[in-house]
Amino acid sequence: MKKSLLALAALGAFAGAAQAQSSVTLYGVADMNLEYVNHLGVAPSAANGLSTGRGNSVYRMSSGGLSGSRWGLRGVEDLGGGLKALFVLENGFALDTGSLQQGGRLFGRQAYVGIESAQAGRFTFGRQYTTLFDLLANFSPSGYATQYEPVVAQLGLNFRSDNTAKYTGVFGPVTAIAHWSFGNGVAGNGEVPGQFRRDTGYGAGVAYAAGPFGATVAYDQYNPTLSATGDTGTFKKAAVAGSYAFGPAKIMGGYRWGQAKAQNGAPILRDNYYWIGANYQVTAPLGLTLQYNYDDVKNFGGNTHLANPWQVSFIADYNLSKRTDVYLTAAYAKNAGLNFDTSAISFANGYFLGSNNDNMLGVGVGIRHKF
Repeated sequence: MKKSLLALAALGAFAGAAQAQSSVTLYGVADMNLEYVNHLGVAPSAANGLSTGRGNSVYRMSSGGLSGSRWGLRGVEDLGGGLKALFVLENGFALDTGSLQQGGRLFGRQAYVGIESAQAGRFTFGRQYTTLFDLLANFSPSGYATQYEPVVAQLGLNFRSDNTAKYTGVFGPVTAIAHWSFGNGVAGNGEVPGQFRRDTGYGAGVAYAAGPFGATVAYDQYNPTLSATGDTGTFKKAAVAGSYAFGPAKIMGGYRWGQAKAQNGAPILRDNYYWIGANYQVTAPLGLTLQYNYDDVKNFGGNTHLANPWQVSFIADYNLSKRTDVYLTAAYAKNAGLNFDTSAISFANGYFLGSNNDNMLGVGVGIRHKF
């Protein structure tokens, strides 16, 4: 009996030690603001001839000013020998209505599993961000602020990709990332038998960070479905970016080359996209951000004389605690709606410029809580 009790005690201690090496974390962000936007039209559709109609002002409540509202589960298990198993499940939701985002997916922001080696790096599999997204994140002054960031114009609709295998390695000051998507459902179905190229995508790049200086270079390609028969286009992007920090300030900027062609090689879009901006920490709780984005549209479906969209944005963020902050965010766009909507770039972000206007202003005052 005594031996049995000792064995049970030892087994319990071992189980406790094993459990201590594994963890699952619940995390999230709740972000809401009151917003004013002028010159806002309606969503273009086939029914209205892709017309946005007359622009009007709107006062509303909006979810996700600086961060998309989300909740997620993150798990890690120590396998020993420098190996770890990991997973992430991340849901995106609209805080103002409680509805799902990312097309109604349960875990539309991220959903992947993987394994990590202290020496070799991390291999992950599932719905993930592209290489271009990851490597440019630290070179966006506003940090991909949800409300007024032309993220689709910069990165493409495929910046989150389904069915993706990804590698991330950190070697001192150098980070290397590469990914391959077997089929992204943004434009089509992906992973169709006999159509291996359909909706595939891939990318690779490296970043360097040491002291006050940082730099990155990255490439992305997406082959979306462009017809009912599965014909695919070729959308290519390449980018370089840099940053430098001094005292309480940090400046950063970059350039992104883009080329999109139809299945027959006809041009859909050829553009050169630029951004520059700065962060300034005025006091410990107060930070300011200023950012300028410009897109030089060379060719859009054969049209080579489009007015180039540009946008200037500003953020004032005040931390009430480590988890809660209040903020003011504002942006002014010319020759497009905010985030370059209704321009030659995308109809992705919902700021549809009225057909009788050529500029748009948006202002939001909000609160964000991280948990």
